[in-house]
Amino acid sequence: MDQPPRIGRYSLVRRVGAGGFATVWLARDEQLDAEVAVKILSDNWIDEDDVRRRFVAEGRFLRRVDSPHVVGVHDIGEADDGRPYLVLTYADGGSLADKIKAGPLEIADVVDIVTQVGSGLKQLHARGVLHRDVKPANVLFRTDPAGDRAMLGDLGLGKSLETVSQLTMPGGTPAYVAPEQVMGDRLDHRADLYSLGAVAYAAFTGQAPHGVISLGAVMRIDAPPPSMSTIRADIPPAIDAVVRRALEPDRDKRWPDLDSFLDALNEAHTTGKIPANLVPAGELPVPAGPGAIDQATELSDSDRPTVAPLAGGLSEAQTAAAESPVAAAPVRRRSGRARLIAALLAVVLAGGGGYGGYQLVMSRPVEVHDSSGRLTVKVPRDWTQKSNGPTTGANAALLVSTSTSDWQKQAKVPGVFAGVVNATTLPPNPTPPQGCGPSTRDDSSIGDKKAVTFTYSCTPTVVERYIQLSDKELVRIQVRDDDQAELRKVLDSVEVK
Repeated sequence: MDQPPRIGRYSLVRRVGAGGFATVWLARDEQLDAEVAVKILSDNWIDEDDVRRRFVAEGRFLRRVDSPHVVGVHDIGEADDGRPYLVLTYADGGSLADKIKAGPLEIADVVDIVTQVGSGLKQLHARGVLHRDVKPANVLFRTDPAGDRAMLGDLGLGKSLETVSQLTMPGGTPAYVAPEQVMGDRLDHRADLYSLGAVAYAAFTGQAPHGVISLGAVMRIDAPPPSMSTIRADIPPAIDAVVRRALEPDRDKRWPDLDSFLDALNEAHTTGKIPANLVPAGELPVPAGPGAIDQATELSDSDRPTVAPLAGGLSEAQTAAAESPVAAAPVRRRSGRARLIAALLAVVLAGGGGYGGYQLVMSRPVEVHDSSGRLTVKVPRDWTQKSNGPTTGANAALLVSTSTSDWQKQAKVPGVFAGVVNATTLPPNPTPPQGCGPSTRDDSSIGDKKAVTFTYSCTPTVVERYIQLSDKELVRIQVRDDDQAELRKVLDSVEVK
């Protein structure tokens, strides 16, 4: 997206993040002479009323909480093109995901960060809000005189505990979402507690607990993850036991509330001893305590999943962690509603090509245009990032993906590129994309236009098509996706004016 000079009364300095349904800019409030973050809805969602409602709802949820550990919202408005925006506390210290990527964190620092984030979560729960997408990328840092202050942000999947509506497909980030959030159960505060435990596990070890990359895989988790000491040798056993209990798939075996988890974590760090009231992960169930929130929520039709990008696959350590046997846990008893949702998801996954089939059912296509108006493509709703080519001249280009910044660097990132190029003939045999083997060639025409389509041998599948637009122009299209049926739909949807 091209940088506009300002949004409302805020002058934009630079883009600091993009993903999901929005772009975040560092901006300056000239009236107050202060740095702020401006989060604006992505332009390809401007006509989606349900997405707009959820975007504005995020601001309302944030306004409910006055906590130093929850990102503050200072203003809300609408840009000249009609897109809503939120003005938020600027996180000048980056995210926890950035810190994890930079290298191992000190154990004391992780305990402090998790405690601060837990404090913010408690304030949300006290105001009747579930976050439902607690993950390292949503833990942000603000530089204060006393040091970095951790803040919980992005309530795009937030849900009021008082709201009960029609049940639909679940959402969340696979590596950090609680199993019951995928199973279709009514949710309570323990779903966020699980996610906080997963964040702690990732901060201590550098990798997510189970290495799962799809919501369907979360359904099959039936035991806590392997001991953190198998990944990082200096993790104290007491801390390991506390965190793994927070990651019990059966929520009745987890810590009954955030206070219990945070108190136990700090006790384990301070004393080096396993708290006396801790039942080791995978053993006897622990009943929920009196502090548990007794209201519940279901998912509404406007819920949208946050899906972890398929970037680079699993490392050997992650694969081993995902496959290693751990202490056996009894089979969880599911409610009738949960069994129904699980059965429906099983049918979806079996009939639709696994992860890709799940995505297909989860989202209807959205039409995306390039800034010049020449190119149009229909893509899955979770391909939420767009990058334009030239805004003038004939050679239009458009990239739509789950992560446009990683498109060239990560061969597993799904998406589509379309570009108009000056050429007089179709290519005989282009060089395969990085990581792909030889291709099969199909010279079938597209309508009345000459075309050639190359299907490369790689994972995910990559298909590249060239269409002769005129004696001077070709359109080049490249699509990556795990689901070949979805891939073909995207490929065939590209239109050029």
